[in-house]
Amino acid sequence: MTSAATPAPDVSLVIPTYDERENIEQLLPQACAVLDGRRYEILVIDDQSPDGTGDAVRAAAARGLPVQLVSKARKEGIGAALRVGYGRSRGNVILSMDADLSFDPADLPRLLGEIERGAHLVVGTRHGRGGGYESPTLQTRVKWCLSAGGNWALRTVTGIPLTDFSGNFRAIRRDVWESIETEENTNILLFEMILKAYVRGFSVAEVSVTFRDRRFGVSKLQMSREAPRFLRRFWRFIWQHRRALRRRRRGDAA
Repeated sequence: MTSAATPAPDVSLVIPTYDERENIEQLLPQACAVLDGRRYEILVIDDQSPDGTGDAVRAAAARGLPVQLVSKARKEGIGAALRVGYGRSRGNVILSMDADLSFDPADLPRLLGEIERGAHLVVGTRHGRGGGYESPTLQTRVKWCLSAGGNWALRTVTGIPLTDFSGNFRAIRRDVWESIETEENTNILLFEMILKAYVRGFSVAEVSVTFRDRRFGVSKLQMSREAPRFLRRFWRFIWQHRRALRRRRRGDAA
């Protein structure tokens, strides 16, 4: 329980990690500088990284940064890490972002600004007007094409007025998170969170951001394995919430 001497922070930033030591060493001081002036906490949810990511987080905490390391017992996926982090966090607003420096922590206040203006859930979009996707190699250009096409399809099928459902750069009010009862352990959680918030009548918004190619380490996303799993779960969610989606679309159009 939080005592009167240690009030709950206004903002919690949740960062899932696996083998991101070089990136997290740069990201943590950048995020702290951006959030300076607010009551905030940073939770790094690590899946037992063998490269010393946890040691880097502990070193940052020893230097006085408001950073907590949460070490999970086993590697389950980004969804499981986010759910642990969101559950452990104490802030009235929960932010989350990837550890690989693909998103700029300087954009975090823009997410918070939309929450302060009344949005319940805000995502950073790489594919909306003003967004960008750094793609210096053929591999990243292919990823951009798949991401852009996939997110267009999600918007078309669901009618949810967003252009990016799959990026882990977002903000959500604590009361909204606690009401939507997520279940997914993989990156499908990122879509599940938006869908369940939307069909429950919460407002969703987005801000345009630039997605940068990672500088250190390798991507953990295995598209050939993740895409079929995502499609199966996606259609299951659409079927489960089809009536609520129709009602919400009619309400938005009214």
